[in-house]
Amino acid sequence: MLERHPRVDLLVNNAGVGARGNYLDVEPETIEQVMRVNYLGSVWTTLAFLAGLASGSHLVNVVSVAGTFAVGPYSASKHAQLAFSRSITVELAPRGIAVHTINPGFVDTEGFPQGGRFGPLSRLVIEPPLVVERLLDAVDRNKREVVVPRWYRPAAWAQALAPGATARARAAARRRH
Repeated sequence: MLERHPRVDLLVNNAGVGARGNYLDVEPETIEQVMRVNYLGSVWTTLAFLAGLASGSHLVNVVSVAGTFAVGPYSASKHAQLAFSRSITVELAPRGIAVHTINPGFVDTEGFPQGGRFGPLSRLVIEPPLVVERLLDAVDRNKREVVVPRWYRPAAWAQALAPGATARARAAARRRH
């Protein structure tokens, strides 16, 4: 891969497959596939291109807000990818390689169609150009971790600051349905 382009200035890990549902509902094969693509895809791609990344290069991991909020296998795969991104940030810093983590919310794409999913709450769904704009801004301004759109951040904060309370509230909501 690096024979043709020996230096990589920008590497974007953006592969992902969905796994709607929870651990009790999805097949074991789905859990394995989502971990292989969403988490290990970023790890193996980064390591495959590592020799081409040099001081001044940028690595961008497109993770997901789902990686900050525990909801089933997809969320777990994105949480692993988020942990990878945060870890590799520290490991690549001495080499002068900047790592950026982009955490988009619901994005309407061919692979993840969101149209009509939220009805009157369609504002929850964003379009790909906004993610690209924030990704490029993160690289230009050397932002390490961004949430797209910004108003998704409180959900991530709630999970990080009070995971037990968040889990209890979600469990109570499931019992009501």
